[in-house]
Amino acid sequence: MFELKPLSREGIPAALERATRYRLLNEPGEAQSICLDVLEVDPHNQQAIVILLLALTDRFGKGYAIGSTPIEEVLARLADPYEQKYYRGLVCERRAKAQLQQGTPGAAFGAYEWLCEAMRWYEQAEAIRPAGNDDALLRWNACARMIMGNHLAPRQAEEMEPMLE
Repeated sequence: MFELKPLSREGIPAALERATRYRLLNEPGEAQSICLDVLEVDPHNQQAIVILLLALTDRFGKGYAIGSTPIEEVLARLADPYEQKYYRGLVCERRAKAQLQQGTPGAAFGAYEWLCEAMRWYEQAEAIRPAGNDDALLRWNACARMIMGNHLAPRQAEEMEPMLE
């Protein structure tokens, strides 16, 4: 196969700018590739980890199979407990949005559950947030508005599929 070419340490800031630009251009695969290159050279680069996580979640709802394992692995690399909780909430929120976009039967129930999970993570992040950082509050409010604006509700017991025995 191919042997990947390593980045120089000096090139990391420009590479991360480029990764951010690719995300903004809705090209998460390019951003993901760049972040993986940065992390080969600097495995603890928190900015690269965050951009990588966001690039992975950009793919929700676009027909890509993004499982929980790669996301959990990236989340585990975040050093700051606040950021771990905040970004766990963001992952759940983005899964909810992807489900709402699908519009399939039952998607609204799944979206409601993901939004509630996101809100729980945001509340945990809020409890340990740095002074002046209201990001978790803003995201919690956005989730609440999404639930209210879309008239989402929990699945009723009679609507749930029977449990396998």
